[in-house]
Amino acid sequence: MIISVELISFLLNPLPPGAFLPSLPLDSLFSTQGIMVMLLAAYAVAMWMFLTSAPKVHTIMVSDLEVARRFYEGLLDFTAAEVPLHYYYNYEQTLGATSIDPLYMSTSMGSSSATQFNGSEGLWYQMKKNTQLHIISGATFGKKNQHRHVCFDHDCLEQVLMRVQMRQLKYKVRTQKPLNFLVKDLDNRVIEMAEVSN
Repeated sequence: MIISVELISFLLNPLPPGAFLPSLPLDSLFSTQGIMVMLLAAYAVAMWMFLTSAPKVHTIMVSDLEVARRFYEGLLDFTAAEVPLHYYYNYEQTLGATSIDPLYMSTSMGSSSATQFNGSEGLWYQMKKNTQLHIISGATFGKKNQHRHVCFDHDCLEQVLMRVQMRQLKYKVRTQKPLNFLVKDLDNRVIEMAEVSN
């Protein structure tokens, strides 16, 4: 009977939340170490929020930026997008340039090509709500000076192919894995869209 009375009184008067935390004197919380820990925790939270809100960016290398502009803006009706903030702060995406098939790279690209790109250069388009398309130069021309657009992400090329199908453009899928298809632009140029695994 005594145990049940003590249990009932415990449930009616629960312990304060501070009872479960180690007792820290207020002066240690506001010491130099305490302030540094709080600043580091605030910085970690701010970086996590910044990185989770940043849009996903797909990159496509093209052989001619002006032809690509007319293709993506005029024919596929992509809207221009602002350069994501994290690209202004020397953010470097690894393009997998060390393992790219030389057939897809222009002769001006050397072994240090991944560090030559400035993140804000090229064309920027909005694909979906939190997904952007970054078009940069660097791909070679194909047979008969055929324009080539090279991508390292299968999902990106699938979204471009879906946009081609929605616009009812002439296209021909050559292979599914890796995805490779041909499409004609308004000037009757053949553009090869090729997925390259890195």
